[in-house]
Amino acid sequence: MQRFDKKSLTENALRVLERRYLAKDKDGNVTETPDELFRRVATAVALPDKNYGASDIEVERLAEEFYQMMASFEFIPNSPTLMNAGRPLGQLSACFVLPVGDSMEEIFETIKHAALIHKSGGGTGFSFSRLRPRNSVVASTSGVASGPVSFMRVFNAATEAVKQGGTRRGANMGVLRVDHPDIEEFISCKDDITQITNFNISVAITDEFMAALRENRDYALRDPRSGEPYKIDDKLVTANAGQIFNNIVEHAWRTGEPGIIFLDRMNQLSPSPEAETIEATNPCGEQPLPPYDSCNLGSINLGKMVLEQLPADFDPREEPEKGVDWEKLKVTVQRAIHFLDNIIDANKHPIPEIERQTLRNRRIGLGVMGWADMLVKLRLPYNSESAFELGEKMMEFINTTGHIHSSELAKTRGKFPNWESSRFASEGVAMRNATVTTIAPTGTISIIAGCSSSIEPYFAISFVRNVMDNTKLIEVNPLFERIARQRGFYSKELMEKIAENNSIQSFEEIPADIREIFVTAANVTPRDHVRMQAVFQQNCDSSVSKTINLDQSATPQDVFDAYVYAFESGCKGVTIYRDGSRANQVLSTGKTTDAAAPAETDDKAATAVLSPEPAATGAKVEERPDILTGITERIRTGYGNLYITINSKDGQPFEVFAQIGKSGWSTMADTEAICRMISLALRSNIPVSAVIEQLTGIGGESPLFQNGELIKSIPDAISMVLKKHFGNGETYQRGSYYGQPCPDCGNRLVHDSGCVTCQSCGYTKC
Repeated sequence: MQRFDKKSLTENALRVLERRYLAKDKDGNVTETPDELFRRVATAVALPDKNYGASDIEVERLAEEFYQMMASFEFIPNSPTLMNAGRPLGQLSACFVLPVGDSMEEIFETIKHAALIHKSGGGTGFSFSRLRPRNSVVASTSGVASGPVSFMRVFNAATEAVKQGGTRRGANMGVLRVDHPDIEEFISCKDDITQITNFNISVAITDEFMAALRENRDYALRDPRSGEPYKIDDKLVTANAGQIFNNIVEHAWRTGEPGIIFLDRMNQLSPSPEAETIEATNPCGEQPLPPYDSCNLGSINLGKMVLEQLPADFDPREEPEKGVDWEKLKVTVQRAIHFLDNIIDANKHPIPEIERQTLRNRRIGLGVMGWADMLVKLRLPYNSESAFELGEKMMEFINTTGHIHSSELAKTRGKFPNWESSRFASEGVAMRNATVTTIAPTGTISIIAGCSSSIEPYFAISFVRNVMDNTKLIEVNPLFERIARQRGFYSKELMEKIAENNSIQSFEEIPADIREIFVTAANVTPRDHVRMQAVFQQNCDSSVSKTINLDQSATPQDVFDAYVYAFESGCKGVTIYRDGSRANQVLSTGKTTDAAAPAETDDKAATAVLSPEPAATGAKVEERPDILTGITERIRTGYGNLYITINSKDGQPFEVFAQIGKSGWSTMADTEAICRMISLALRSNIPVSAVIEQLTGIGGESPLFQNGELIKSIPDAISMVLKKHFGNGETYQRGSYYGQPCPDCGNRLVHDSGCVTCQSCGYTKC
């Protein structure tokens, strides 16, 4: 019997477990070991077998199998299961979709339900497509409706108030149909990234819209309440498909949002298309669900499914599947399906409506992680033809094996109650679960398992991690480090150089065959990113969460092509992220940090930053009048309360003072110096927009949230107050999580599998 060895955990994995998963006492002290966590989860999830006639000995044997599967990092369930199984909260599901009805009562009932889900550790998706458009008449009050986007802000504010599982704020997905009259407002609703910060957003694309796009014509907008063509004063309201699609593309190119989901395809391929309608997904887009449904997710570590000793005749280009331990994978899939089905019975659902709907369908979602690790072990480049072919075979095997085992469980445990209205009934196939497979992002569980995330390529081979005393440590991909030492080209200096880049392809000191297999996201074309998603989607019941990474130099046409190719290749949705597309982005490799200047300089703020003409021409510093009036505002920072005073002249800021208490003389001196330089700039007629732009987003050692705002440092706090009182309505790129410091540990965030994640501590927005 294999015992768990704590030494098998990486430093990152142990940190993530201690911060987020291991049980703590009332003072926040960890009271549980990783071994005890896996035992706790395995025991709680095995227990439902008693409901189906298992003896105590059989339950103990099953618990040991579940334990071994997790302790060996061959399979890890979703985060709520790790956190809550065998503990009082007992809520084990990650994914939920709630309905948003077109009445005040329904809207706020849903907000209440979302708060309960977030409190228990789950993420929520909503379609706002049923809400009447902005400015339409509300008969009961003789007033006008404020529209879907205004209510998204209400949902966002509620999310800010509720910490998820007592540790972090919840994540949401907001969806609006492309034929909703307010679609253009929705597309641009996150242009100001200080707004709707707890939502990912996706446009629900219909087949009708895609046909109109192909034919370059207008399409009808629809009344959300009747589904009929929308009219104003008896005049049909239409939109041009090309213009709307280009608008989506342009915003995604600039900010990474909105994503798109192909709504009709999701419904056509759902298990019960006649009985229920899918209208939204969970926050990362991989789990389409009807209202009030939920899903339990878990992922198999494919890096653990490679043969210990590759066959002597192994040829990765010709028959890479010969290197896969198919028997081990089969057993792991069967055990994982059993595990996920048991979660449904062990679960304490947050509200009765969710319990009823979940038990009707018994959806589970078995996915994968460690795909990039498997390819390296098999000596296959991520973007090779052989890798695409193996990906298709891999997911077909997992999906088929999973369906067979779900069918076997149905024979002894019964079919899911909605089976009669499902396509399985017409096919005569007994099934325990309406869906079996889902490919989710695996940000934190892949850190625990010490493997690559989901089906993503590596983000980087080596990266810098800041520790508490601001020391910078170099973390290297373990497979790469092992090969580098074996082949004799490892050196600390080389690892530091690699950490300054998001690719190793230009390093001639690394052997060519090693450079070939260690492919990073930056080396994969947008089309190949989409293609990898598509080959896994072919044999996946639900959907696939993946980020289509684009180079900073990518054009809107590249985004357009990726979206269209995703539709043509059978994907159910797609999310893109263009490197550096958010202003002030600082990624975790030096090369992209240098490239993070704005792609265009035609907006006022960027021009002011790049061309500070007053300083260049020796601008005169204005004398200070004897009397000025101003405001003082208190801001909580990681260094204590900061009191910021801004004095004005002729309606414009003229000087800034700040006082920080109980933080030491050096912090007070730095604060005074910052304010003197700000005041000098303002008195030299440097535009306030330029000052705000320079200060916004500067990171510090102790970031924290105040009223939903992430305050990264003292300069960042000053920029927030300047913007609040003197921003003149301009949008400053504040609060972006992409590439910014993690609010928990200060290391850099990355966009991975459709979610923003910290690779150091496991913080995630999803």
